[in-house]
Amino acid sequence: MVVTPSRVIPVEKAERRPRRRRAHWTQVAAYVLLALGAVLMLFPFVWMLLSSFKEAREVLSPGFWPKQMTLVNYIEVITRTSFPRWFLNSLIVATATTASVLFLCSMVGYVLARLRFPGRTLIFVLILSTLMIPTEMLVIPWYVISSRFGWINTYWGLIFPGLIPGFGVFLMRQFFQTLPGDLFDAARIDGVSEPGLFFRIGLPLVGPGLAALGIFSFIGNWNAYLWPLIAGQSPSMRTVPVGISLFSGEAGAAWHLIMAASSLAIIPVLLVFVLLQRQIIEGVVLTGLKG
Repeated sequence: MVVTPSRVIPVEKAERRPRRRRAHWTQVAAYVLLALGAVLMLFPFVWMLLSSFKEAREVLSPGFWPKQMTLVNYIEVITRTSFPRWFLNSLIVATATTASVLFLCSMVGYVLARLRFPGRTLIFVLILSTLMIPTEMLVIPWYVISSRFGWINTYWGLIFPGLIPGFGVFLMRQFFQTLPGDLFDAARIDGVSEPGLFFRIGLPLVGPGLAALGIFSFIGNWNAYLWPLIAGQSPSMRTVPVGISLFSGEAGAAWHLIMAASSLAIIPVLLVFVLLQRQIIEGVVLTGLKG
């Protein structure tokens, strides 16, 4: 026993207090580090946003806050450039590709996870091996295919390379493997067909995986630069990243327009993330728990 002038405190409680204090300060230190990390990550975004309201001669000044906020940069980007067309092209490509990825990757993932057939593991390994191929090595085959079929400067030419990525198949297979097999066996006994098992039972239960995959696909295709630069050669088929790069030339970069266009381009990504951030976290946490 530990004796104090006022009361007698058990030894276990006396030892427990320093532990609680250490745990408290450890938690405080962790929150401080996380806050500093968040500030470091948000600083470039805040700088871009504030710079978009500065005048052209003030963008490269050392000051953080604009002396006088103006919307001239946004007006010039929207009215004097083809940004609305670039925005529409990116929206069409990202949305169409995401819809294809959700449907095709979930279907292939269901087949590889829930059906038993010879060569299933080999097929999955071959699909995973495609993740090790750099995108730069695939550009030439993609271009040859597009040129032979007349897909250059078309939406289909921009979309087809991302219709069914290997990562999407892997992600959906992992989610379908976490589902209990007895549920599908009971449905088969009740006479539910395989398409019914997929659409009526499988898909509703892998909602977090679909949301996470959809967000990854949308952001990846929205920010894609190399392939849209090659396939969308005409001005009317340029996407937002390709169009923004045109603000840089031999005479220098129009940073005030780049900041304004980049601020507008990030709006769809932020909206998608804000609406489905819970599904993103759940999807990342659950990926790979089984299988």
